[in-house]
Amino acid sequence: MQHYDAIILGAGAAGLMAAATAGQRGRRVLVVDHADAPGKKILISGGGRCNFTNIGTAPDRFLSANPHFAKSALGRYTAADFLALVEAHGIAWHEKTLGQLFCDGSARQIVEMLLDECDKATRSGGQVDIALGAPLDSVTHDGTAFRITRHGNRATAPRLIVATGGPSIPKMGATGYAYDLARQFGLKVVEPRPALVPLTLGGEETLFRSLSGVASEVVARAGKTRFREAALFTHRGLSGPAILQVSSYWRHGEPIGIDFTPDAAPDWLIAAKRAQPRLSPRRALGQHLPDRLAETLAERLALPAELGATTDKLLAAAQGRLADWTFHPNGSEGYAKAEVTVGGVSTAGLSSRTMEAKTVPGLHFVGEAVDVTGWLGGYNFQWAWASGRAAGEAV
Repeated sequence: MQHYDAIILGAGAAGLMAAATAGQRGRRVLVVDHADAPGKKILISGGGRCNFTNIGTAPDRFLSANPHFAKSALGRYTAADFLALVEAHGIAWHEKTLGQLFCDGSARQIVEMLLDECDKATRSGGQVDIALGAPLDSVTHDGTAFRITRHGNRATAPRLIVATGGPSIPKMGATGYAYDLARQFGLKVVEPRPALVPLTLGGEETLFRSLSGVASEVVARAGKTRFREAALFTHRGLSGPAILQVSSYWRHGEPIGIDFTPDAAPDWLIAAKRAQPRLSPRRALGQHLPDRLAETLAERLALPAELGATTDKLLAAAQGRLADWTFHPNGSEGYAKAEVTVGGVSTAGLSSRTMEAKTVPGLHFVGEAVDVTGWLGGYNFQWAWASGRAAGEAV
C-alpha cells in the first residue's frame, strides 16, 4: 500500500496542472490514467499544434448552470499566467484569429512542459508519480482517506482530484467515469451532451449535403446567441467554427439561423435590381457567396430568372431569408466528433475556489468533468489550467 498526499485521476491537461501545482508545493502526488501515455487529448488538439489558451478569456465565454462559478479560478490563473509559463519553457507560439494562441511547433511541447513542471516537484521536496496503462478497479473512501485499486496495486491519500474529463472523443478513451464517481459520492450531475460538435441535416435539407466542402463566413444563431465565423457544409450537414460554437447552445428540436450575407448593405438585392435589372439572382448572390452556395440558395429562393422581373417586396423577403436562413438539424454527430461536453458534475456541490466537494472533504473535480464548458478557441484548455491549479493549490 502506497500513501500519498493526493491522488489524481487523469493525466490530461487539468490533471497534470493539478499535479505540477501540488508537487511544487511539496506534496507527494500520484497521477493515474488508463491511457498508455499522458496528455493524449492535448496532442491531437489544434491540428496537432494545441490551441493552448485564448487571450480573450472571460467568464461570459463559458456555459454552466451557474455562470458565476468559473470566475474565481479563471481570475486567479489567467491566460497571461499560462502564456508566461509557455514562454518560460521557450515554446514559440503565435496568435491565430479571435485571440487563439497556438504552438508554432507541436502540441507535444505542451505535454513535455507539463511533465517538466511535474518533475520540478522534487526541488520543493515534493514528488509526482505517474502510473499509466491500467484501468481503475475501485475507488473508496473510509471517512479520512481515499483508496484506489488498479491492477492489484493499492494507494491511499486524504485528497482525490478527479480529472478524467467527459465522454467526448471516445476513441481517445474518454468516458463518463467522472460522473459515476460524482454519483458514488452523492454529488449531482448536470445532464451531459456533446458540444462543439457538427450538426446533421435531414428531410428536405439533405440537399445541402451536395455542397459538402463549401465554406463561407456567416453569423450563426442558436436562440439569442450568435457567432460570426466560417460555416462548412459537410456530407452529413453543417460544421465549421460558427456551427461548432452554436452547437453548444443548441438543443435537439430547436432551429438554428444563419446570416449568409453579414456584410451586405441594407436592401442590397433591390439596389442590384436598380443597377442591373437583367442580373440573375444566382449572380447577385455570387457577389457575396461561393458559387455553389449561391446557386443552391438562389434555387431555393425561387426568384425569376432576372432581378428586374420581380417586385421589391419579394426581393426584400429574399434578403430577409438570406440574413436569417433557418435550418432544422435532426441531431449532431455525437460524442465521437464533439470536442468537449456540456454539463457534468454540478457546480452547486463544489467550491469555486478549491473545486472541492462541499459534502465530501478532500474530493475535488476539475476540467471538463465539471459543468463548465468554454467556447471554441482555447477556452476549455484555460479552464483546465485554471481549475487544475485551483485544486492543486488546495492540496
